[in-house]
Amino acid sequence: MSRDCCTPGRTAARERNALPLIDPGVRRQCGDHAAGERGAGTFAPLLSLPGGAFLMGTGDHDVFPEDGEGPVRTVTVAPFRIAATAVSHDEFRTFVAATGYRTDAERFGHSFVFRGRVTAEARERAAPVPGVDWWLAVPGAWHREPEGPGSSSEDRLDHPVTHVSWNDAQAYCAWSGCRLPTEAEWEYAARGGLEQARHPWGDEPPTPDRAVIFRGEFPDRPTAEVGTAPVRSLAPNGHGLHHAVGNVWEWTVDRFTPDSPARALRGGSHLCHASYCNRYRCSARTANTPDSSTGHIGFRVAADAGDPPSDAAGSAPA
Repeated sequence: MSRDCCTPGRTAARERNALPLIDPGVRRQCGDHAAGERGAGTFAPLLSLPGGAFLMGTGDHDVFPEDGEGPVRTVTVAPFRIAATAVSHDEFRTFVAATGYRTDAERFGHSFVFRGRVTAEARERAAPVPGVDWWLAVPGAWHREPEGPGSSSEDRLDHPVTHVSWNDAQAYCAWSGCRLPTEAEWEYAARGGLEQARHPWGDEPPTPDRAVIFRGEFPDRPTAEVGTAPVRSLAPNGHGLHHAVGNVWEWTVDRFTPDSPARALRGGSHLCHASYCNRYRCSARTANTPDSSTGHIGFRVAADAGDPPSDAAGSAPA
């Protein structure tokens, strides 16, 4: 199964330096959530993790060789901090209100939406992605109208923001004073201290109380609602991360391969299913171009351990 089945993307591969786009006067320190600001009570705490050596990757038989998950190797990460949750719609709207930032989905005029979620209004103008026609390129889809014109994210402000590209995530980081995690940091955090476990909770299969993934017969016969869930709707793993797998794919700072413009994504999404994409595992990875956006890609932020601490840093897992 190709990676396009998981994350359809644009072919332009345009990477933008976001820092000059952000007025220095509105930039923040990572985790600094000023009182009285929109969404001040909903920002994810930054969890302090000790780092150290761990076994990264997998030797499991049911992986996609082209994804480059293996071999299992010992990797050492320095102490760092990482958000307990993916960035929510509310957090991202706070960023947009402060900076006036326009996402790549807005700039291109379209984004990719799962066909089972597209609004009737948007479907008339949507175009299927060749080879994976459960994905539609929908004009007017963006983070405020996730399923295209006629939809709204107003009723899901506590869900992870979607239709954000790697460029958009970098812009948010430039404003927030944080950064995207490396792949090694992400996997270390997602494993929650369980060495070589398939999932953040262990080796047991995913259940509705463990991960938000597609349930039923993919793609057109779901047995449960298809879409994102609130960023804190499931219990955290051993390191305090909510939804380390499932819900939304999460951007990392790293390139998928050294010679590729594509950036690595981790964690799988609410559209993952064992029949076609079992990438809701700690070691699983996929890729997309830095200007691509979909209805199931988001991100969470990280920071070096030595960055200025915030009130939330080092707090107990939520």
